Amino acid sequence: MILSKVIGTLVATQKNEALREHKLLIVQPIDLNGAFIGRDLIAVDRVDAGVGDTVLVMQEGTGARQILKREDIPVHSVIVAVVDGMDIPTK
Repeated sequence: MILSKVIGTLVATQKNEALREHKLLIVQPIDLNGAFIGRDLIAVDRVDAGVGDTVLVMQEGTGARQILKREDIPVHSVIVAVVDGMDIPTK
C-alpha cells in the first residue's frame, strides 16, 4: 500500500472498454509527514475519493484485478481507502 494525496482527475474520451465505468484519479505518494515523494500515479478510484484526499493506493496488478472483480481490466493501481486520520506514536 502506498500513502498518497489525490492531486487531480483524469478525463479520457477514449479508453479501454473495461475502464469506461471507472473514475481515474492522479495521486502523488506522500511520506508520513504529508510531504510529496516519488512519482505521480494514475489509479482507479473505488472509494469515491476526491482532489485533496489522503488515500491508500494498492499498486499490484493481480490484487487490483481481484478488487475490481475482472481479469480483463488493464489496471495496476487502485485507491482502496480514504484516510481519515493517522496516529503515529513517538518514542
